[in-house]
Amino acid sequence: MNSTDLSVLKAAVRWLKEGHHVAIATVVQTWGSAPRPVGSWLAVRQDGQVAGSVSGGCVEDDLIRRVQTEILTRNTPELVVYGVSQQEAARFGLPCGGTLRLLVEPKPELAILEKLLELISAHLITLRSVDLSSGKSTLTAGTRHDEFTCTEQEMRTSYGPRWRMVIIGAGQLSLYTADFALASDFEVIVIDPREEYAEGIDRSDITFFTGMPDDVLLEIGVDAHTAVVALTHDPKLDDMALMEALKSPAFYVGALGSRNNTQKRKERLLEFDLSQDQINRLHGPVGIYIGALTPPEIAVSILAEVIALKYDVSIPKKQ
Repeated sequence: MNSTDLSVLKAAVRWLKEGHHVAIATVVQTWGSAPRPVGSWLAVRQDGQVAGSVSGGCVEDDLIRRVQTEILTRNTPELVVYGVSQQEAARFGLPCGGTLRLLVEPKPELAILEKLLELISAHLITLRSVDLSSGKSTLTAGTRHDEFTCTEQEMRTSYGPRWRMVIIGAGQLSLYTADFALASDFEVIVIDPREEYAEGIDRSDITFFTGMPDDVLLEIGVDAHTAVVALTHDPKLDDMALMEALKSPAFYVGALGSRNNTQKRKERLLEFDLSQDQINRLHGPVGIYIGALTPPEIAVSILAEVIALKYDVSIPKKQ
C-alpha cells in the first residue's frame, strides 16, 4: 500500500470511530490513460469531506455527489464507471479517452480496517477480500506476488510493503537513500556489521541487521520485488553482498564506486561462482547520471534508477 492510500485508510478509520458515515471507493479497472492506478483509494464522508484520489480530481466532484445522494443509503458495494464514451470522458476531464471503473463500499467495517492498519504498520502483507454481494470483507496473509483482482463476486486487494530495498552499509549516503526509499513506499532493510554505525540507525521505520551481508541476504530471502544497493565502499562488505544478490531474483543490484572500481569489482567477482551474465546485472556506478555530488543528490540518482527498473523503463547510459 503506498503512502497516499495509507493516509486514506487512516482517515477512514478515524472518521468511522468519530461516528461519521463513510464510503470507500477503489479503482478496480482502467482503460486508456487513467490518472490513478488500479487499487487506488478514496474515502468520502457523508458531509463531502474526502481523503485520497481515484482520478487526480477529474471525477471526484461527481463521485462525492453520488455517494452523498445515493450510495451511502445502500448496504452493498456498487460498481461505478466513468468515461464509457468519448463525450463522457471529455466531460470528466479523463485524458486520452480514459475510463475508470470503481467499486464503492458504503458500509466499510471499522474492525476490519483497524486490523488492516495494524497489520500494515507491522510491515505484514495482507489480502483484503470483499464479497460484492454482501459487502463483508476478510483479511488473510498475503505475499509479494499477489495481484489485484475484481470479479463479479469478489474484489481481492493486497496491502503492505510489496517492494523492498536492502541497503548494505549504514553511513550518511545510506540514510539519505533509505529516506527517499521510504518516501517511495519501499520497505527498507539496512545491513551493516560495523559496530561504529549501529547507533546512528536506531529508527523504527528501518529494519537493521548487524550480521554479515551475505548471511543476512540468505536469511531474509531476496525475491523479484527486492532491490539490493551496496553503499559501504568497503569491498569486503559490498562484494560479499553482491555475490549473493547477483545470484538472486532481485530486480535491481547496484554498488557504489567509480567506473574503474566497478570494473575491478566485476573482475574480482568473476573469481567466485558467478557467471558473466550474473555479473552483467550489476549496476555500477550506482544511480542514473545527473551530475550528483552530495549524498542526498546521489541518493536521488539511486532511487531514480531503482524506480526505472521497477517499472521496466529503459535507463540512459551512464556517462
